[in-house]
Order: sequence, then structure tokens, then C-alpha cells
Amino acid sequence: MMKKLAAISILLYLGVIASACGGGDSAKTQKSDAENGYRKVSSGGNVPAELGGKGFEKIAADLGYLTYTPSEEDLYFFGDPKAVKGGTLTSVVTRFPATLRIMGQNSNYVENSTIEGLCYEGLITTHPVTLEFMPSLATHWKISDDKMQFWFRINPKARFSDGTEVTSKDVIATWDLHMDETILDPSSQLVYGKFERPEAISKYIVSVKCKQLSWRNLLYFGGMSILPEHILRDLDGTDYLKEYQFKMLPGTGNYTIRDKDVVNQESFTLTRVPHYWDADNPINRYTSNFDRLKFIVVKDNLSLIFEKFKKGEADYYTVSKAREWVEETDFEAIQKGWIQKRKIFSEKPAGTSGYAFNMRKWPFNDRRVRYAFAYLYNREKMNKEMYYSEYAMMNSLYSGSVYENPNNEKIHYDPEKAVKLLKEAGYTKRNKDGWLVHEKTGKVLRFEIGIQKGSAYMVTPVQQMLKEYGIDMEIKFIDGNANWKNLMERNFTIYMQAWGGLVFPNPETSLNSKLADEPYNNNITGFKNERVDELCDLYDKTFEQTKRIRIIQEIDSIYSDIHPVAWGIARNYERLLFWNKFGYPEYMVSRYGGDYRSIFSYWWLDPEKEKALKEAMANGTSLPQGELNVTFWPDYLNQNK
Repeated sequence: MMKKLAAISILLYLGVIASACGGGDSAKTQKSDAENGYRKVSSGGNVPAELGGKGFEKIAADLGYLTYTPSEEDLYFFGDPKAVKGGTLTSVVTRFPATLRIMGQNSNYVENSTIEGLCYEGLITTHPVTLEFMPSLATHWKISDDKMQFWFRINPKARFSDGTEVTSKDVIATWDLHMDETILDPSSQLVYGKFERPEAISKYIVSVKCKQLSWRNLLYFGGMSILPEHILRDLDGTDYLKEYQFKMLPGTGNYTIRDKDVVNQESFTLTRVPHYWDADNPINRYTSNFDRLKFIVVKDNLSLIFEKFKKGEADYYTVSKAREWVEETDFEAIQKGWIQKRKIFSEKPAGTSGYAFNMRKWPFNDRRVRYAFAYLYNREKMNKEMYYSEYAMMNSLYSGSVYENPNNEKIHYDPEKAVKLLKEAGYTKRNKDGWLVHEKTGKVLRFEIGIQKGSAYMVTPVQQMLKEYGIDMEIKFIDGNANWKNLMERNFTIYMQAWGGLVFPNPETSLNSKLADEPYNNNITGFKNERVDELCDLYDKTFEQTKRIRIIQEIDSIYSDIHPVAWGIARNYERLLFWNKFGYPEYMVSRYGGDYRSIFSYWWLDPEKEKALKEAMANGTSLPQGELNVTFWPDYLNQNK
């Protein structure tokens, strides 16, 4: 699970790429074993070594296959030997996902990528520190000299949670469903359409050819989460969307979700698979320690979530509000060390935050209006007066990373520039109510933003800033799922966004012109640019990292100039509160994941700490409060430059 979550943090941001599974055309997926190119055999015992059966490991190198074996020093980053299995970790979340599927329509919530990392695995994954490729469902892989074909040897021990073994057929079915347009996920076809249909060389060896050269091909195909062909063979994309809306297909990961543990709109619980197929692997031995991971939903009420945490109804709490962090985290339980307080630094990409404009619609189809909004959005003042100067200003899609273009305009509050641009756009007069109107159409510069009630404290000040200059931004309170649906179906004018970032950027799935007018993908602003399309193609074919950095910087410059987003604010740390009953490695979170989801992978319920906490609370005594700042990863980076 931990290695898969590390890969998720690298591959995905809130579902930018289609993270998924297989099925598609039932005529394709119901082929016999002979038609798929291998003999029907059981558990690998009768498969020749050269075709992936017993003894393959001894001849793999001679056949040109690669693998990765972690060293003893490496294992330090795969959990802590002090870890104890057992117990339940309880989380309180703000929404019930629109689906529990990991692919298809509405599957690009952060909750879906979390479920994917916990319940499913790809053929290969990436090292959480070095980013080198590592085995997952496949023990070995091979790359052709021209880098246009890959082979993977599936581990004969690999099993789905229902006990079914994993074979080449499952990989083919996975790709088939990705390519089924009826799953209503165009990003999926964009990503996986760059491959030919995979071919089963044998029961355990699957090969795939690339249609175009890309350094990311191995990353994406190898990281594709595998679903079971024995179920998908009877489903097309439409059936899959319907039947598995809130029901889990068997996966190969450490956890599964049982039907009885899903209470729609209220909670869902993941249960650790008792006989996980790869439990004896040293890199898995000290991870996935909780027996159950329970997620309780409290909608549109962040204050109530905080109160539930303080009452012990949740085990941890991520503090999103700076005011809450500074002013409301000094209560008795923290003073006495019953609750621990940490600011955890990592190399997690900052992502993108701010206000995304729908450039398909008035008034933000006009670049001048977009810039005027940005100049009136006084984020520096908000940071100082509302957020206790906890944040840095964002001026890039790739803020704080090597991919940020240093020449992007540094947007600052500048009402003079804003007024000038609005006049150029035709908004020269105000009506009797004080709102700007267009000089030709008489249309009031008015638009609506949908938000959850808990976000009002962030949006209302911006509303007042705009009002002062005659712009009417009407706030509409809306359920998070409904708001997301409007976003994906492009029924919005402006959206307050917060997207996660990628260690390896993938601009294509959020900036490609082909996606601009399609629903259900992450090109939410309707961005179109021929040069960016060219650069995305070039980026895929460039294997030298320094050149890729320059390409992304040019994309960043073009994007910044078009300005589909009024940039927000960023921070490079996680603010975390947790009850003092857990054990965890020294680093606490993964290097590039860097957030609360590392708790699912690395942490455990410590019996001695749990006992000490109960006694301290009963007696009113104190426990040690550890160091506030956790700087393991910045220190590690400095030591290894």
C-alpha cells in the first residue's frame, strides 16, 4: 500500500490522469486463453521458466529483464520495525465521494486516489525516495532498445482479494476498460490511447507497444492499477459505471472495502486483507498496520469536524486554516501532550490554488477581465491579516519547484491596472446600484461562484474587494459533490480551486486543447494553445530531465500569460494534530507525498502509548509534547546534495 500511495502522489493530482482498471468491449475481454496467446495452466507450476514460470528469476537477466532489490539501508524508508499490527484508524472527511470507483466518471476525487493506493496495485511502482522503478505485481520488466515496447513478468504469487490469481488477461482487461469511451473519462483514453492493446505472451508475461515515444510511457502503463478480468469480462463501460458506483471490485492491495462497510453519504471503511499476497516482502512488512481505516463524513462543517476530533471521535486532524492553527491549538489536551501538534515539512509539490476561470463563458472569456480580477484579489493582505503570514504567494502552475518559470509576472494587488483593463474591456460606467455595466450591451459585470459554507471565510473578503470596484460576485452555497459535478460538466463561471501537484508534471491531461470542450476531465478552464500542445508532445519525447524542465517552464510562461487562474497561496508543510497513541517512523510522512495519507501507510497504534494516554487523561497528568517542526526531509535533502 505504501509503495502504491507513493506512486499515486507522483502520478496523480485529484485524478488528473485516469487512474484505473479494465474491461471495455466484452467481445475483446471474453477471448479464450488460447486466443490470448497462452496455455491454460494453474499457479505457474506448468509454465516454462522462459515464459515467466518457476525458475524465471534465475534467467531473467539473461533475457534482458530488469528488477530492483532494496538494500538493508533502503528498508529504512519502508516503515519502522517497531510497528504493531491492529486497531482502527478513524478519519472524519468533508464529503462522501461521488463514486468509490477508481476510474470512470467522477472518479478523480482525492478520496478515489486514496482508495486506489490502498486497495489496488500496478505492475511496477516507484521508490518513495529515489523514484527508481520497483516491482509490484510484476517482479521484472524489460524495455526494447527503441523504448517503444515493454514486457512485464507478473509474480505468480499475486492474488486478488477474492483469491483469484493475477494473469496477463487482467492487464489486457484493464487497458480495455480504460479505452471504453462509455466510462465517460476522456483523460483515460488520452493517456492509455498512446499504447497498442497489450498482448499476452504467456500467462505471466504481458507485453505492450507504444504508439509514440514518451519517457512517461513506462511510468503510466506500469503504474496502471489492475482489476480482475474474471469480473470485467461480463461488463462494458456503462455496466461498470452503474454496478460499481459504490461497490468495490476485488483488488490486489492491502485493503478492501466490503459491501456492508459502505453507508452511502455517511461512512465507508477499508479492511486489511488478512492474507495479502505480498505480506512477506520486506518492503511491506512494516506498513499497512491498521486492521481498519474508517472514514466518517461530516459535510460542510469544518468546525464540527474539529470538535469531533477534540472529543476523540477522530484520530487526527489536518489544520487547513491558519487562524485555527495559530489561535485554536493551545487547548488543554495539547498543553498536556494528550494531542500532539506538528508542522511536517516535505518535498510534496505545492500544486495550484486560487480562482479558476471558465474561459468558455462570459465574462472570463475576456483576458482583460481575468487580469482585472487578479489585480483586485489582494492575497497579500489576506495572508497578513487572515492567515498570519503562514503562506507564500503563488505565481506559477509549478510553484516552488524547478519547473516554475522565474520570469512569470509576479501578480500583486494593483487596482489602477485593474480599472484600466476593465475600461478597455468596455466597463466604463456604473449603474444606479454601483455595479459596472458594459458600455454597449448594458450587461452588469456579475457572476456566481458556488462554494461550501466552510469556505465562506476565504471567499467573502474577495467578494468585498471586487464590490469596491463595481464587480458583483454572488456567492451560492452548494454541496461539495454538486459543486464538483458542476465543475466537471462545465456548469460554472469561476471556481475556487486547490489542486495537488506532481513530482513529474503531466501538463497534457489538464492543458491539452482536445480536452478543453470535453466534460469530466481536468482541463477545467477551457485552456487551448497550439504551442502548448506542441510542447506537450515534445515533453513526452524528451528523455533528458534538464530539457524537460525548460519545456515545462515555457508551458508555465504561456499559461501564466493567458492567465486562466488568479493565483492563490502555497505552503510546503502539513499542519497536523493527532492523539498521542501512535507510533511512526522518524520521517513521519513520505518524501514526495508529504501529507496525512502517509498515516495509512507508515503509522501504527502503539499499545504502550495508548495505555499511557488513557492513564494521563484519567489522572489529569501530562505527557511529553514533541518538537513542533519535523524537518527530516529538508535535512535529508541538504545532506544528500
